[in-house]
Amino acid sequence: MLEAFFASTAVVALAEIGDKTMLLAIVLAARLRAPVAILLGILVATLANHALAALVGSQVAGLIDAPWFRIAVALGFIAMAAWTLVPDKLDDDDDSAAHRGSAFLTTLVAFFLVEMGDKTQVATIALGAQYHSVIIVAAGTTLGMMLANTPAVFLGEKLVEKVSLKLTRTLAALLFLVLGLWQLAETLGWLG
Repeated sequence: MLEAFFASTAVVALAEIGDKTMLLAIVLAARLRAPVAILLGILVATLANHALAALVGSQVAGLIDAPWFRIAVALGFIAMAAWTLVPDKLDDDDDSAAHRGSAFLTTLVAFFLVEMGDKTQVATIALGAQYHSVIIVAAGTTLGMMLANTPAVFLGEKLVEKVSLKLTRTLAALLFLVLGLWQLAETLGWLG
């Protein structure tokens, strides 16, 4: 249980650095200037999105609990390692940060939608498939999102100037690679 929680937290916290949802958090913080409401919106959106993602991963793994599926999950982690190395940017024509209403509701809707199909959501599906624990994985990935986005909301652009996004992406990619290789080694019996 602790392994699932800490792996989920670390994978998403590192993968989120420089991700489009982190950039969205910076944009929302600059535009809305309501950090507590923005953080609550991120929290609720992430809990909902990642609980669904972990459930999908857990259910798919439960239905297809075969070595080839575990190999596919491992290869998915390895592919995530490569994807993580590609920098994200918030599309200039993306109007998801434009707000009509409260900062909480704006953030909730924007984060939930922008997170759909994002690498952290895909990672959560893979983690749910690997660990078969929706609650633990969703709690860990949500904590990871909050660890990455809280400084983004409060420090915004100053944080981006100080933290090497390239180094952080590289560390996240290495973590995905290690998880993928570990899963592959376990499935193929290389670890005994």
